[in-house]
Amino acid sequence: MKKFITAIFILTFSLGFAQDKKEQPKTQIVEASCGQCQFGMKGKAGCDPAVRIDGKTYFIDGTDINKHGDAHAADGLCSTIRKAEVVGEIKNDRFLAISFKLLPVEEQDEHKGHNH
Repeated sequence: MKKFITAIFILTFSLGFAQDKKEQPKTQIVEASCGQCQFGMKGKAGCDPAVRIDGKTYFIDGTDINKHGDAHAADGLCSTIRKAEVVGEIKNDRFLAISFKLLPVEEQDEHKGHNH
């Protein structure tokens, strides 16, 4: 009986530990812009932020286009495609952002050609 209880305890502990080791979303550098203005996506009226990952575009949940400066400025998301550092996951054809940070314009060229 003691061996049985010990085995149950070890199995329960192992299963709990395995769940804790669930893969966390990784940080990646992606292209970011206005989905409608720059990526040609169909969406609701107005401008919405989007990312392009592995050649596919996704609208973003978890941030707003107005949180990242003037969207219609020369370096804004409606005017150009920028690089962004993001953490999140793709779910139901949308990117669910845990974090979203536009890289400074001067860093844009450093990441060209790098596929993270």
